[in-house]
Amino acid sequence: MDAVKIRHPSYHCRPVAPFGDRSYRLLVVGLAPGMHGANATGRPFTGDHAGILLYDTLHRYGFGSRGYTGDPQDGLELFDCRITNAVKCLPPGNKPSGPEVAACNRYLRAEISDMDRVGVILALGVVAHAAVVRACGARVSERKFGHGTLHALAEGHLLLDSYHCSRYNTQTGRLSGEMFDQIVCRARELLALSGAR
Repeated sequence: MDAVKIRHPSYHCRPVAPFGDRSYRLLVVGLAPGMHGANATGRPFTGDHAGILLYDTLHRYGFGSRGYTGDPQDGLELFDCRITNAVKCLPPGNKPSGPEVAACNRYLRAEISDMDRVGVILALGVVAHAAVVRACGARVSERKFGHGTLHALAEGHLLLDSYHCSRYNTQTGRLSGEMFDQIVCRARELLALSGAR
């Protein structure tokens, strides 16, 4: 990270804290800060392509005050929603290792335990899925990742899987805007079934 800070002195280049409502029932878990995204801006999913689909969809379902702007000073607020990453710092080569995910798992565990009542955890990708399962004290082998798959976790929380909203996944067609819309819609419906705030 020091080398990145030398090349890009204006970048955040520190652990990226979760962003959003402090009282939340939807926790969105991504992979790690992107080099020119959250590592640069200091806000999860801000400054890179993945944030466009994420924030615009959250806004459409009432979880955000506005869509994506790419500016961490845009005044965006999240409602009943918080966004975090399985790994808090920029990983070498933009790909987190197993030890990095394990080292950050205690932070994710704390974020899950801070959820306001029973909630939904939306895992974006396989690494985030596995990190959530481990943070909840369950076995990954018993809860396989699958786009749109729903898993019951400890404390009554639900884990909802989605392909990551990365540029790679959207450009290759692995994840379309409609597919991601359906996932966030389902999260909203699950929260409605668990009772109004």
